[in-house]
Amino acid sequence: MAKQLIIIGGGAAGIFCAVNAARIDPTLKVLVLEKSNKLLSKVKVSGGGRCNVTHACFEIPELIKKYPRGSQFLKKTFHQFFTTDTIQWFEDRGVLLHAEPDGRMFPTTNSSQTIIDCLLKEATKYNVSFELGAEVKTIQKNSEGFAIQSSRGVNWFAHYVCIACGGFPKSTMFDWLIGLGHHISEPVPSLFTFNIPQHSITQLMGLSVPNAMVKIAGTKLHEQGPLLITHWGLSGPAVLRLSAWGARDLANSKYVFSINVNWLGDINEQILREDWPLFREQYSAQKIGNKNPFALPGRLWSYLLDQSGIDVNTRWAALKVKDQNKLIQLLTNSSFSVQGKTTFKEEFVTCGGILLNEINAQTLESKIVPGLYFAGEVMDVDGVTGGFNFQHAWTSAWIAAHLIQK
Repeated sequence: MAKQLIIIGGGAAGIFCAVNAARIDPTLKVLVLEKSNKLLSKVKVSGGGRCNVTHACFEIPELIKKYPRGSQFLKKTFHQFFTTDTIQWFEDRGVLLHAEPDGRMFPTTNSSQTIIDCLLKEATKYNVSFELGAEVKTIQKNSEGFAIQSSRGVNWFAHYVCIACGGFPKSTMFDWLIGLGHHISEPVPSLFTFNIPQHSITQLMGLSVPNAMVKIAGTKLHEQGPLLITHWGLSGPAVLRLSAWGARDLANSKYVFSINVNWLGDINEQILREDWPLFREQYSAQKIGNKNPFALPGRLWSYLLDQSGIDVNTRWAALKVKDQNKLIQLLTNSSFSVQGKTTFKEEFVTCGGILLNEINAQTLESKIVPGLYFAGEVMDVDGVTGGFNFQHAWTSAWIAAHLIQK
């Protein structure tokens, strides 16, 4: 009798596990159960429809710094399948990746459909089966394997099971896994934007600042990078990364907290005060509204001048000390009161999941239930934005696929 592997979840981790397991052992029957009516839906929308496959970071100690949770676990898994292996895996199947200046890697076609087509072609090649609309309700382990039941009452049997269903926003959604004896770290959102309701800064929606520093007041948490002003508040890589690192603290605060923004990035208040006399001397006869020495977007510069009470026609040499001090303060330490968050579906990531001390990092097999494997975000691992969560998906799925039946 041929052995059967059932993979629960038709996303990146699930299908990557399926195609690799089926390729390694052609006698293994591989079935993927997906609760929705679409496969690889998150791959489709990720990276603005381009799919941020991985990140051009080729040193494990550096890469694990991009994971707020699970870094020590990943230190072990990345030794088996790393970013270089991901790039090579897709290249071997005719899909080339390119790196952007910030390190994010996309298919050279800049289309997520390229990744989807590649994975589904592999699935067809190795006879992977799919069942859509198959939401798993219970899994039971017996002496022969696993009995799986869907919410529609359909039953399946498997010798091996890989859980690759992604993260869940509510702890109760893990009940079918807790029923197997596993435990979870309470899920809370990660990778979300900061809502600043009714603040005048939102008048600049759509404006992007290339390199700002964002700090959460009263903590050591801070991130630097591109910052986007939206009609509801602040977004962009700096905010998304900060939300990941502060996921639990911000959840505990019920998403009401204060942030400080340095629009100049590395130039702090002390440095700016030291340099200010040079600006006044160099641009003395010019109107301050026309001369922005910091390469800030024009609309933001005008906004900060307005908030400082400075007329745009004021000459640099005539700038009052009081107004100058206010402008320096706003440039390096603008304060905002955050009240709530917004989570985009395409960026949806949870902090939390199956406890890592219950999973063998060398095999991705459960330490509690033999024959049960995990891949992807269902575990208590999450990365910041930039291709890091996909890399964890590829790595964990590849290991599980190679260690099943071993």
